[in-house]
Amino acid sequence: MKFIYAILGSIALALGIIGIFLPILPTTPFLLLAAALYFRSSRRLYEWLLSHPHLGTYIKNFREHKAIPLRVKIVSVSLVWITLLYCAISIAGNWWQSTLFILLATLISIHILHYKTLR
Repeated sequence: MKFIYAILGSIALALGIIGIFLPILPTTPFLLLAAALYFRSSRRLYEWLLSHPHLGTYIKNFREHKAIPLRVKIVSVSLVWITLLYCAISIAGNWWQSTLFILLATLISIHILHYKTLR
């Protein structure tokens, strides 16, 4: 079972890293999931993730403060809107698809902005 947790944790970690660059995927929830799965599978992987200079800060900040840094909020919301507006304007074939992209951007933004801001 520990092996399965380690594999699932690695998949969650990969999705979290992809989420740093792709605004549709949320980074922090996948990193939190990876940490939980690594905790159950391997103390070494868990400690490595928490001590990682970049990824560990996402987890520690969220666990301790339930907050997202202002810079991360600005970048995330901006990338979500840029990406989904592009999709709504260039890719959507009709008005309801465009509306769906804009609704998705709005809901993701509300979710991100609902967390406290870490300064």
